[in-house]
Amino acid sequence: MAGCHHLVIADVCFKGGLIDAWGRGTIRIFDTCKEADLPEPDFSERDGGFLVTLFKNLLTEEYFAKIGLNKRQLNAVEFVKKKGKISNKEYQEVNSISERTASRELSNLVSKHILRSSETKGAGSYFYLL
Repeated sequence: MAGCHHLVIADVCFKGGLIDAWGRGTIRIFDTCKEADLPEPDFSERDGGFLVTLFKNLLTEEYFAKIGLNKRQLNAVEFVKKKGKISNKEYQEVNSISERTASRELSNLVSKHILRSSETKGAGSYFYLL
């Protein structure tokens, strides 16, 4: 119960079976979002209460088709979803393309607000999902 601002209400909810254990709900929410391929939720305290914000997954096949991503760019998005980031070199290897084509297509993904580039430029730079 540490950190709970409404101990009496929380205790009644716990004893009434509305919550099953202290602190487990947030972990279950994270796990459920991950299983559903949704972005991580945001937890915050607001107006004396606890607010959970769930986000829709905007990175869907329909959205990608609508903005005109090619197969190689789709491969990159899937790669980043699994690995967390992608380099120009990895993009080249995954798609069997030249450095120039990889640079152009990664820049296109950045301009379409799908990826963001790391602060580092050149060798050692990576791209991450927004």
